[in-house]
Amino acid sequence: MKINEIIEKKRTLSFEVFPPKKGLDDIEKTKNILNELSTLNPDFISVTCGAGGTGSKNNAILASYIKNELNIEAVAHVTGGPSSPEDIDNICKELKENNIENILALRGDKPIDFNDEYCKYFKHATDLMKYLNKYDFTYGGACYPEGHIESDSLYDDLKFMKEKEECGAKFFVTQIFYDNEYYYRLVTEARKLGITSPIIPGIMPLTSPKNIQRIRSMCGSTIPLNYRNMLEFYKDNPKAFKEVAFNYAVYQIIDLLAKGAPGIHLYVMNNYETAKEVTSRIENIIKEYF
Repeated sequence: MKINEIIEKKRTLSFEVFPPKKGLDDIEKTKNILNELSTLNPDFISVTCGAGGTGSKNNAILASYIKNELNIEAVAHVTGGPSSPEDIDNICKELKENNIENILALRGDKPIDFNDEYCKYFKHATDLMKYLNKYDFTYGGACYPEGHIESDSLYDDLKFMKEKEECGAKFFVTQIFYDNEYYYRLVTEARKLGITSPIIPGIMPLTSPKNIQRIRSMCGSTIPLNYRNMLEFYKDNPKAFKEVAFNYAVYQIIDLLAKGAPGIHLYVMNNYETAKEVTSRIENIIKEYF
């Protein structure tokens, strides 16, 4: 089923996982994680192409497992940056053969050794989207509550978001954020520009101190001072640190839903505990609104 059609009917709960880089044993481990996540009744699960723009041939395997074995809608990430048109054709063929209907179309993260050859064919996500229009997929795009890390401002970035919708994007999923006001500003300004597609907020609990700097350097997400102070205070107590992270994520979710967000996309980093802890704390909200 198309993601935008699901959102038209209800608020959505979704998870994001990443594929393993290694062999069949790791694929089976990831499938076991997906089995556990399926017990939480998500509306869809998205599968990345690997961190740092590396891509992964295991993406389609897992997307197929989600769709055809677990009977949950799958969203396969497709990255244009490292790909040639032939690569995209092969990926699309494989996804079609496995009944995948939905794609998240991205340029992809820049690798450490980035050069102009990395984006030889698809310099922007919009270039990939234009190419994908020859296929019968429903695709969404990424958006950035604080503006893309490479953009001069949110308002410059919103122009690209508008172009993504004009290219055919039917829904958007946001980058990670920890201050909901950035999400509300994004939605307000997007609507002023005439962007009408659903904008699903992406939430990732900061369950490890080592992730704080990584999040800030990779995606530029601001961590509010009050939250940062709590994380710093409990950084030497792993259990208390996670408790803070889960409760803060729950606070974000409750606030977002109360103010009209069309759903919640949890970046669970292949960790069932994270998904279970967060969803169990909003069990009654899920019953009421999802």
